[in-house]
Amino acid sequence: MTEPRASESTLEFPYMRTTGPVIGPFLRALAQRKILGVRDRQGRVVVPPVEYDPQTGEALGEEMVEVGPEGTVEAWTWVAEPLEKHPLDRPFAFALVRPDGADTAMVHAVDAGDVAVMTTGMRVAARFSEEPAGRITDLAAWEPVRS
Repeated sequence: MTEPRASESTLEFPYMRTTGPVIGPFLRALAQRKILGVRDRQGRVVVPPVEYDPQTGEALGEEMVEVGPEGTVEAWTWVAEPLEKHPLDRPFAFALVRPDGADTAMVHAVDAGDVAVMTTGMRVAARFSEEPAGRITDLAAWEPVRS
């Protein structure tokens, strides 16, 4: 009987992907501290923008609409002990935030500081990254609007 042979190899699947005519402008806008949605055929503004209507599957136009920079929390859940993969390293909420001017909400982090601050219906403002890179993380978090 002979010893089994072992060899190491690396498999790679190199490819490039474009962000397309809808997500590309959305990400570029985030780098400029703006939030964009796309107008559907019924005139509703969908955020984040998508290429196809989520209800009908029809291709949407490319009419981009600026929304926010403030919004309303529609639903939320508290993350008391964030993991390394989470967007913040301290307790925060994942929330459905409907930016002003949008007809849909987007899931994102709300940096409220304390669960007692969070409420459905609360007003929040976008906080953008100090060093934008054209990624979703350019929208660092939403923060409660202090009145």
